Amino acid sequence: MGHIKIDRLRKEYTERRKKSRQNYDSEGKCKNCGSHVVLDGINLEFEEGELVCILGSSGCGKSTLLRIIAGFDHASSGRVIANGRTVNGPSDDNIFVFQHSGLLPWKTAWQNVELGLRHMDNPQEKQELIQEYIDMVDLTGFEHHYPYQMSGGMQRRTELARALAVNPETLIMDEPFTGLDFVTHMKMREEVVNMHALLGKSMIMVTHFIDDALVMGDRIVMLGGSPSRVKLERKLDIPHPRNIEKNPELNELRDELYLMMGVSYVA
Repeated sequence: MGHIKIDRLRKEYTERRKKSRQNYDSEGKCKNCGSHVVLDGINLEFEEGELVCILGSSGCGKSTLLRIIAGFDHASSGRVIANGRTVNGPSDDNIFVFQHSGLLPWKTAWQNVELGLRHMDNPQEKQELIQEYIDMVDLTGFEHHYPYQMSGGMQRRTELARALAVNPETLIMDEPFTGLDFVTHMKMREEVVNMHALLGKSMIMVTHFIDDALVMGDRIVMLGGSPSRVKLERKLDIPHPRNIEKNPELNELRDELYLMMGVSYVA
């Protein structure tokens, strides 16, 4: 799922509470329900190995778009094409890191990462891989800690290790830094950029933070409007690490993105 093309995608939800009595046709479709269009006319193409950051205000359909790309939801019209094949459902080719913690609280960090390798037959190879990914996210020494014994940042790193252990073609992350304190947020941002450079995986991430997109992204997409459409798509050929304040191009783009989100002044 490294190369992704989104073609004329539209997502519409039926508002079933509009009418007190609903009439359905022979196919089970409501004939007198209202509808709400969330996404319309979305055309995008992501190259293999890119780290794509999707921005937009709350409720604009960012997470809906991610779920459709991952196959957890279906478009009302249009399609998502991954490596030449239309996405019709979830696939082993991609792993989704949800906005809220997906760790199993009764399992240790080691056991949570092991879930991603549960179908591996060779026990020694499995143990070596688990340790490799735990080391990669800097959790060495915390292998046998339960989630409640770990900080928010450590829990997020455990989720990343578990996702990467599956060796997906695409890693899809829905606001992965939610709930982290400022310093942990900055460290996690750096770790994801480093992992992307090391592994070369395609990554798609939704974020509310413009600076995250500017520091991390190979491509930035801004959604907006009602229904949401692509307001901006920009490929960033700027090497890492990036410093927004010292880069005029990033500074200018930062101001442009804030204006698109309705913020006219940013200190």
